[in-house]
Amino acid sequence: MSLFRKIFGSTSDTSKSNKEKEKEEEKSPYTPEVKLPIDEMFTYHFKKNGGKFIYCENLEEVSENFINILEENDWFEKEALCFDNRLNYLLDENKLPHTNTKNPAFILSSCENLIADEGSILFSSNQFKHFKPNELPTDMVVFATTSQLVNTKSDGLRGIKQKYDREYPTNITTIKYFEEVKEQDFLHYGSCHKNLYLLLLEDL
Repeated sequence: MSLFRKIFGSTSDTSKSNKEKEKEEEKSPYTPEVKLPIDEMFTYHFKKNGGKFIYCENLEEVSENFINILEENDWFEKEALCFDNRLNYLLDENKLPHTNTKNPAFILSSCENLIADEGSILFSSNQFKHFKPNELPTDMVVFATTSQLVNTKSDGLRGIKQKYDREYPTNITTIKYFEEVKEQDFLHYGSCHKNLYLLLLEDL
């Protein structure tokens, strides 16, 4: 648009108010897209997908918030599933059985990465063994750190390749939907929803 037309308008623009013109200019396809910081991007998409996000500044807060989750869901004295020995202390502290469980109420798990641009969580056989997501409990509590945030799924896969140089994990999968959708569409086809709590520890 020329400078003169901006100042004086044109015959085709006379019927439009100044506010309408400003809105049109704001929606210009040439307007650069504002990119959120990686942590804000993940939080936005994760919550939009139905995930429950709990930020923790230290391990003490992780333990406190884990107890709050148990209380909220009445999971005390229930069986739990956990394949990561580093997290067993949270279950032991609360006297939750987690060995040879037959009917676990939830799974406590770590993860490989947090994918910011879609709000999903990347897992592998290190967390799920050989099990598929739909073979695991619907209720999940995931422990992760801020250093595990990556922009895209491709970044996460590259990170796995670099981290596990020799013993490359199998069963790599992402979970993206954290609430049951009423009407399935092609975006949700074949996906497995989880009622998921994320305990995110600040480590940067």
